[in-house]
Formats: sequence, C-alpha cells, structure tokens
Amino acid sequence: MKAAVIDPIGLENLHIKDIPEPIAGPGEVLVAMKAASLNFRDTLVAKGGYGRMQKHENLIPLSDGAGQVIAVGEGVREWKEGDRVISCFFPDWQDGPLRIPHVMTDLGGMADGVAVEKRVFRRDALVKLPDTLSYAEGAALPCAAATAWNALIEKGRIRPGDRVLIQGTGGVSLFALQFAVMAGAEVFAISSSAEKLAMMKAMGAHHVVNYRDDPEWGKTIQKLTGRRGISHAIEIGGADTLKQTMLSMGPTGVISMIGVVTGGRTELNIGVISMQETRLEGSTAGSRASLDRLVTAMSVHGIKPVIDKKRFTLDQLREALEYLQSGNHIGKVVIDI
Repeated sequence: MKAAVIDPIGLENLHIKDIPEPIAGPGEVLVAMKAASLNFRDTLVAKGGYGRMQKHENLIPLSDGAGQVIAVGEGVREWKEGDRVISCFFPDWQDGPLRIPHVMTDLGGMADGVAVEKRVFRRDALVKLPDTLSYAEGAALPCAAATAWNALIEKGRIRPGDRVLIQGTGGVSLFALQFAVMAGAEVFAISSSAEKLAMMKAMGAHHVVNYRDDPEWGKTIQKLTGRRGISHAIEIGGADTLKQTMLSMGPTGVISMIGVVTGGRTELNIGVISMQETRLEGSTAGSRASLDRLVTAMSVHGIKPVIDKKRFTLDQLREALEYLQSGNHIGKVVIDI
C-alpha cells in the first residue's frame, strides 16, 4: 500500500513509498483512510521545527484524517466493519486536563500520522463520523476545529454578547468564527483581502478590518467595540500581530495563543497585561471526549467546514504542503486518499 514518508526530515525528502499492509491486533481497528487535511503545523514538522518533540526519520506525516473501518481486532466491540471514523490528534488524551504524556503520541509528530492508505488505530483513538459530514469534512476536524473549539467553547466558555476576534481565513480561524457565531458572540475579523473579508461577513462576522490598509487595526477594533474591548481573541499571527491584539482587548479578556505564522518571539507590555488582567493561554487540539462533543455540535447545528477549492491526492502531498505555505488557501486544504 502507499504511504507518504519523510526520511530524513525535510520537505524535500518527502516521498510516496510502498509499505507492508498493517493488521489489526487485539484492541485495534484497521481503517482505510479516505481523506486527510493539512495544518500549518504539518509544514513545521516537515522541516523538523518541533525538535525533540517529533520523529526525524521514517515519519508518516499529517494528524487529521477520516476513513472507514475495514477490520477489527480481538476484543473490539465499539466498532464494526463499515463504520465511518475520525482520527484523534492526541490518541492518549481521552478526557480531562492536558498532561505531558498526552503530547508524546501526537499523530504526524511523535507518532506516525495518517498520510497512508490504511492505518491501524487503538479502538479508543477514534470518534464516529456522523452522516451529516463527508470524509473530507471529517478529516478537517481533529486539529484546527478541535483547537478552536477547545479555545472558545471548552475552556473559553464564550456566551452570547461576548466579543471575539478572529484573524485571517485559515482553518482554525474559520472554525472559530463558526463556533463564535453558534454561541451568539459578536465577531470581529481581520484579513488583508477584501474578498476574504466579504466571505467572513457572509459567514456571520459582524465587523471586518483590512489589516494591510490599517496597520493600527487593534485601535480600530477597540473603537468598534465601543471601547469595551475584545472578550476573547484567537491569536494566529504570533510575533507581528500580538501587539495589536493586546490593544484591542478589554479588561479580563482572554488571548488564546495558537499560531506563530509571523514568528514565535515578541516583546510584551507587561504593564498592560497586569492592569487589564489580560489572560494569555495556549490552546491545543483537545481530548477525545472534546472532539466527540465538537462533532456532535457540528452535526446538530449543521455546521460545515470550509474546504479550499483546490484538492490534492496523496501523490501530490508535497505540492499541497507548499500550497499551504503560500497562504493562498481559504479554509482547509484536503488530501483525497
């Protein structure tokens, strides 16, 4: 069967290879992968950007996939052949708060991922893909959607009337926009593209700002809130955007640190943070239980992931990762397997 393998680490060393077909052992499930989706994190992994926190040889990349169960091992009662399933980003994180051991088995990082035609999973490392979502839509959820859900719903507990800041039209941002609208929040969105801003408006954003035309967009958003400030910001940019995000915040606001697209180091105005009681917190893809709640909510509310118009096959994975790096995509970039 075919698998994408990076060996040694480096995007230029990504090749499609034939590897032996796996067999489901006791407590395991064999899944025919139907689709996978890309995250910015996958481009960092391909370059060895996570250092000791990832494999550097013979790595099968990508964390997010969906497929169909084709065999179950001894003792498996939860799943049967034909079931449609979604992979969990952290297989060992079943529920509760994040612990160090949970991050040691992340798919496509420390453990082999889903860029493969067939893969064996533990029976507790999957959630059900509802009939309301396609394989491509299901494959879009384990990292980006789960991270946005974890930040805004599980930990953020946003409520109607809260003011949420969204940055750009990447996967996490658009899921955050959808979840914020679902929760009844007032959404403020930034982008450098008039077309993308119009799209976010159509998706429910109440206020949009072009950050390329308005370098002081943090102050602009502060005015748009009536000087109340943002309640909860989804920080995707990192180094180059955090200052403006902080200028947009209201007292006791929360900044969920998710992306480092513009860099991972910047200066902080500690006085502003302390005086306004701003909370900065990291947010990752959550537990299996959290992903299950997310999938249920999307099914009940009829929420569909935004899938980029350009699709790729497994043979085109390197091209797909380069396309993701270009920033020309809108929503999730999907690999059809």
